[in-house]
Amino acid sequence: MQAYSVYDMDFSPLEQKLLYEFKDKSLLDEACRHSSYVNEQPEINMRDNERLEFLGDAVLSLAVGHLLMHRYPDLPEGDLSRMRAGLVNELQLARIAVTLDLGSYVKLGKGEIQTNGRKKKSILADTFEAIIAAVYLDGGFDAAFRFIESHFLKLMASPGIPASNYDYKSHLQEVVQVTHGVMPVYEVIGEKGPDHKKTFSGQINVEDLTTVGMGKSKKTAEQDAARKALEIIEDRYGM
Repeated sequence: MQAYSVYDMDFSPLEQKLLYEFKDKSLLDEACRHSSYVNEQPEINMRDNERLEFLGDAVLSLAVGHLLMHRYPDLPEGDLSRMRAGLVNELQLARIAVTLDLGSYVKLGKGEIQTNGRKKKSILADTFEAIIAAVYLDGGFDAAFRFIESHFLKLMASPGIPASNYDYKSHLQEVVQVTHGVMPVYEVIGEKGPDHKKTFSGQINVEDLTTVGMGKSKKTAEQDAARKALEIIEDRYGM
């Protein structure tokens, strides 16, 4: 049997995009391994990136929280929480992953490749979080913080813009009162995954409009659904 090598993919172009060179290349390799790929390699002792994703989520939350507190020293906890939710949701993480061309480096099983897994937001976002953990384990928190800062500072609003800009639910409520004269109705319609890695589904109904959002908490799922509803309403009414 041919021995498995962590160097079976050239990650140097990705390291250049990440602006970080790994001392332990195996960490980056693990961060890019989707469970579908690992499940098709039963004869090889390797792990998928889910443990790294779990750790990366925590490191990302801490770092972004620190950045927000520094940038907005007078904002209350509720506003900071909403801003953080708007910055670290699946959509934003997937967008960053696209700028890094991360989809080209994710190791997927045949089924995921056939269903265009390299472009799936969930896979891209999870892999980006795993890479954050890989940087943290390889270079420590300072390296991970600099990596996160380089990608998220430009996403943060300037100090003059209120945190409510990131609160899609509040914005949606204001818009639908004008366009529909009613209040949006929220409902959590599902959850999946183990306790440490649950994904929630939240639904919004506004008369003839229904949208469903996903998130790692009920609040972020509702925010995601509100964001989608806002996009539809603003497009429909030319707002």
